[in-house]
Amino acid sequence: MPASSKKPQVQKEDAMWLQKELINRNYQELATAHERGKKISATFVPGNLNELLMCFDFARSLPETNQLQNGMRKKSGKFIMDAERDGQSEDVCTYVKSDLGMMLNGQVGPTGDPLPRPDLLLLSYTGCFTFMKWFELIRQKFGGETVMLHVPYQGDGKINPNMRDYVVKQLKETVIPALEKVSGVKFDIDRLRQYMRESAKAEEDLVAVLQSAKNRPSPIDGYFGGVYYIGPIFTAFRGTPDASKFYGMLRSEIEQRVRDGKGPITPDGEMTSERYRLVVEGPPNWTSFRDFWKMFYEDGAVVVTSTYAKVGGLYDFGFRHDPDRPLESLAEYCMG
Repeated sequence: MPASSKKPQVQKEDAMWLQKELINRNYQELATAHERGKKISATFVPGNLNELLMCFDFARSLPETNQLQNGMRKKSGKFIMDAERDGQSEDVCTYVKSDLGMMLNGQVGPTGDPLPRPDLLLLSYTGCFTFMKWFELIRQKFGGETVMLHVPYQGDGKINPNMRDYVVKQLKETVIPALEKVSGVKFDIDRLRQYMRESAKAEEDLVAVLQSAKNRPSPIDGYFGGVYYIGPIFTAFRGTPDASKFYGMLRSEIEQRVRDGKGPITPDGEMTSERYRLVVEGPPNWTSFRDFWKMFYEDGAVVVTSTYAKVGGLYDFGFRHDPDRPLESLAEYCMG
């Protein structure tokens, strides 16, 4: 191949490469879970109970994360069209249709490994109504135990004790017994506390990274780069030493960039000129992620914060998983 036609090497921070390694490893663990005698849970990102699921040794799948990975790897277009040919309307959420299309194509995951059916569907209803209908469709396809944790609406945006107690009661009386039944593992609250200690460490480091965008120039892009930063903590790794390691490494890298007065890393290298500082609402264009990002950084536009980087938790406002109040803390996370 002539040198001029070679694709340039994509530039990433060391922590971004580690994030990719973690995500790929989780897909391998999901693909082999049943062979290793482990049960598989499926749950969504907002308000997910990752620490609790780990107490029961579940391999953890997150359907919308699977589909954004398929989008970034240019696989979702066919899945969406196949789902529409199978009867889904054009106005149905494309996350859902991509997932249904993946099922129609043998449930082969983003890395090319077949993903076994989930043994447990755990819906913490903290997102859009689509989540409920999505899980109904997954249940029709795969069956399995289905558990719903109802999270009350906060009319004034505040969590009151009755709301928290209501969620804790469901955890004790509905969710934990179902997890014990499906997994065959007895609940150990001390194990949950240990996972929460790891979560709190990672959450502290993530907030430091996100807040670093207050500097000029910002050392991060809080939207396009933020996608990589939030990956482990919003998915299957929150509560693990791997997540603590990732966020410790990321924070060190970003703090060094602040000291050096450097801008964010983009796929084409360091962004050297910050002309515009933006706030962005909504998810990225996954299927054209790199091209979309390029539209911004080529004009010197850096996204200093985004709503999408908060979809799995509003840690900026002070929430941390609390090992001294484990179930109450889970309830507050679901509502936060």
